[in-house]
Amino acid sequence: MDLDRALTISAAGMTAQSSRLRVVAENLANQDATGTAPGAEPYRRKTVTFERHLDRATQIETVRPGRVSTAPGEFPERYEPSHPAANERGYVRTPNVDSLIEVMDMREAQRSYSANLSVLETTRSMLQRAIDSLRA
Repeated sequence: MDLDRALTISAAGMTAQSSRLRVVAENLANQDATGTAPGAEPYRRKTVTFERHLDRATQIETVRPGRVSTAPGEFPERYEPSHPAANERGYVRTPNVDSLIEVMDMREAQRSYSANLSVLETTRSMLQRAIDSLRA
């Protein structure tokens, strides 16, 4: 049963990190999405939180993606008087997405996903060896 628990926990971790990667991809895709009218708010960076989840039937505590929320903070401004969203001074508010932070978040999520995948593959291999030894 401990191997079953390991499979459940690592699969939940992979699901959580997949959700995080989707949010990072959305942020990177919208890092240049400004408003279309003067004073319009540009794209606001999103973040995902994780929450602990206890499966009462199996007594396994896992992680799962929580709420996706927007990051607080000011929008950087860029001088571009010909832009449709430029204010009276010629500045356009740009998204609060920093590509360096997003890439670091992506790398961290990839490494965590990969670690959970390794646990899953190792556990599966151990189960297969146990089945093979029972057949012999």
